[in-house]
Amino acid sequence: MLKLINNILEWLRGGALRLLILAAVILAIWGILSPIGTVVWWLTQSETLGLKRQSLQLPKGNNSNSANKPRSLNCYIVFLTGVGDFSTNELTEGEEDFLKGLAQTHQDCAIVKDVFPYSAANENLGGERLLAPVWRFANEAEGWLGIADVLIKIRNLWRFAISADERYGPVYNQGIAGAIAEQMNAASPLLLGSQRQPLEIILIGTSGGAQVALGATPYLNQWLNSNITVVSVGGVFNGINGFEQADRVFHLRGTQDWIEGIGRIIFPSRWVFTIASPFSRARQEERYQSVVSGPHEHDGSQGYFGRDQLPGSNTTYVDLTLKAINQLPIWQRQENK
Repeated sequence: MLKLINNILEWLRGGALRLLILAAVILAIWGILSPIGTVVWWLTQSETLGLKRQSLQLPKGNNSNSANKPRSLNCYIVFLTGVGDFSTNELTEGEEDFLKGLAQTHQDCAIVKDVFPYSAANENLGGERLLAPVWRFANEAEGWLGIADVLIKIRNLWRFAISADERYGPVYNQGIAGAIAEQMNAASPLLLGSQRQPLEIILIGTSGGAQVALGATPYLNQWLNSNITVVSVGGVFNGINGFEQADRVFHLRGTQDWIEGIGRIIFPSRWVFTIASPFSRARQEERYQSVVSGPHEHDGSQGYFGRDQLPGSNTTYVDLTLKAINQLPIWQRQENK
């Protein structure tokens, strides 16, 4: 054991330590500047210097009567990935199985998965001009270099923090809400101004994606005639964003997942004695409900989207998650139409 420790120390004394320190410094500087980048992005997208969009602006022609357009649906299921994901095009096999299961069970709902919750511009990490090579390396590294994927998690955690921040969150969350609406429209045209009944929008966010889903909820509620349900799958979130605008919020938690409990510790708005917070009011009014999904870990092969089978069973961990969500009382209005 002592020999192993000595070998590790010798390795750290070399260029590897300097490389790690340099990477940490770069990430720290980049993280500090992230809010500035978000505000700059917003100003370049906005027609005025104001920070609030008063109406939803969809790409021109999306509501045309083209024969190539999908039929218009009234139900949308929007999936927002966790902090460990590189892009919406590289979902894990378990996440793909999960979405396929939802699509098969709820065929009257459009599945929306092309929203990257860690970019206000809805840009996957491979699309960032400056740091794209770094993110690709971290995503594709194998062997002992595979630990480099922590860089992606740190990067996405910064964006999670911006979404939860009272200063920069409104800018960031409006950008995400706009991306969600655009991708909803692409999946099934939104008939703005001619809706006879509210849209059913189900935002499913895992890990940090739950916070982003809640952050986007007030703006989707403002722009669209809709009933919005937020489903957190092992999510970490504050107790402020979205709880007053969402019809219902459900939080799925695994018995082996200790990470999802971090939100109850670091956000005062979720503390038991903070009785006036939006989270506490939603809980008191029974608009918030916590549900045990099973023996899930936060991620990995035994996480919410894990493909391992439970001991002595043919059921996988992702099957448990899908079953838990299908049993939530969020499909009744859709089934009654």
